[in-house]
Amino acid sequence: MKYNKYGLKMSQGSGKISSQYLNIRNQNKNEILEDYVEAILEISKLKGDVKNADLAQHFGVSQATINKNLKRLINFNLAKSEPYRSIFLTHEGKKLAQISKEKHEIVYNFLINIGVSKKTAQYDSEGIEHHVSEETLKIMKKFIK
Repeated sequence: MKYNKYGLKMSQGSGKISSQYLNIRNQNKNEILEDYVEAILEISKLKGDVKNADLAQHFGVSQATINKNLKRLINFNLAKSEPYRSIFLTHEGKKLAQISKEKHEIVYNFLINIGVSKKTAQYDSEGIEHHVSEETLKIMKKFIK
């Protein structure tokens, strides 16, 4: 097995980082999309409609950051929005939001069941939910029943 200068495993003979790390990089790209659709769903249930300012407050980021990420959501057909109008999830966006929310709840409840404090479980589940495999998620789900 070959390793690059950062100590990461590399594919045999290709000089590329192994698929394990490519998966992680792809998961990181999707993390923001998942967080945004989950937040849009959450805010819409509380307020009825979602504006850019609501997302900026929720995430603690600038309007420019919200606009950039909203464009990504629209390009991936996860949300719809018009200037100075509310943000709506598409059918695909709602599906992704529900999946993300369910993953978050499973990981959170699993952590609580093994004795992690609520504050730490909330913080940790936010990161783990994006990287947990289906196999691990199924086992976590069985554990919390």
